[in-house]
Amino acid sequence: MEIKEFIEKFAEAIEVEEVETLTAETEFRQLDEWSSLSVMMTIAFFDEEFEKEIGGTDIKGCNTIQDLFNLATA
Repeated sequence: MEIKEFIEKFAEAIEVEEVETLTAETEFRQLDEWSSLSVMMTIAFFDEEFEKEIGGTDIKGCNTIQDLFNLATA
């Protein structure tokens, strides 16, 4: 999966409407849509798309969408 596709799917998972504003350098916690529910949706996204189990601690170690992508593809 390329970073662009990851951004689109991540945005869909956490219900970001303006996907075109997101880049790999976007700090996802700064998004208006980011909430505690987004953490759960991100965990489910990783499970469904990558068959990878992550937890809140893994997400806390990430700052940007690129960091999440690196976690997904590691």
